[in-house]
Amino acid sequence: MFIKIIKSWIIELISPFIFLHFKNIFELKKYLKENKKYSGICASVYNRYMFKRGSYIGITCEFKNQPYFPHGILGIFISDDSIIGNNAIIFQQVTIGSDRLSDTDKLGSPIIKDNAYIGAGAKIIGNVTIGNNCRIGANAIIYKDVPDNSVAVASPMRIIIKENKMDNRFFVKRYNGDIEYYENGSFHKKTNNKA
Repeated sequence: MFIKIIKSWIIELISPFIFLHFKNIFELKKYLKENKKYSGICASVYNRYMFKRGSYIGITCEFKNQPYFPHGILGIFISDDSIIGNNAIIFQQVTIGSDRLSDTDKLGSPIIKDNAYIGAGAKIIGNVTIGNNCRIGANAIIYKDVPDNSVAVASPMRIIIKENKMDNRFFVKRYNGDIEYYENGSFHKKTNNKA
């Protein structure tokens, strides 16, 4: 018990220095994944950061670029083998989880393609593919593939719309009146009617 307390205390003391080196938690995750460092001080700092936020974002899950979390990462769960494409918007309390049961037909982890918009509390479970430009409704439970340009809602899941291409960028109105949208890992200013 005493050793656990000391280890926890050391990790708390070292954390600020780790974060001085890395720009943010996702830079630390990228470093850990690229260097296959799944244990040690840096991995402990990463895991403690996630634990303190009630979250788990596996070190080995793959982001094509950093997703945007409009309400932070509180309660987010993303399993290790998941793949998330470019420009994903992921709201709070989302689970992107693996199915590890041997008698299932969806054994594995989700693949989420580009421009996904995943509503609060959504659950995406197992070896399913979410197509490009899809929207997943709040609290939806997704257990089968969702085709490109679709909206999936409710439980049991149903697909209610399919369009040529949906624009799932996340727009924010700043205090100065500027409107910006999130794309390719950062916010960009909307000019005129172009975005």
